[in-house]
Amino acid sequence: MSQDLRPAKEAGRIVRLAEHSRPVVRFLLDGIQSEALAGDTVLTAVLTSSGILRQSEFGPEGRAGFCLMGACQDCWVWQQDGTRLRACSTLIGNGMSLMTQAPGDWP
Repeated sequence: MSQDLRPAKEAGRIVRLAEHSRPVVRFLLDGIQSEALAGDTVLTAVLTSSGILRQSEFGPEGRAGFCLMGACQDCWVWQQDGTRLRACSTLIGNGMSLMTQAPGDWP
């Protein structure tokens, strides 16, 4: 069962202030229906829906990406099938099913 990591009354770490004219893209984030705009990266899509991108492997802290350009390896998330993707350089797609925690059998 997925746990909603979003605090009550808070949409996400990033708040979109303008530019709402692009088509809506629907995706699942930890089993929870979420929305982004066409052309958003996975990182933008996740952070407009959630307070964190993923949990740290080394402690209880949440991570939100670091360099935001694909150099630091901090923004990896998982697809439902267990494959990883780099959130800062991958565009969100309709119907994507993303997980903020590694699948149980992931190395």
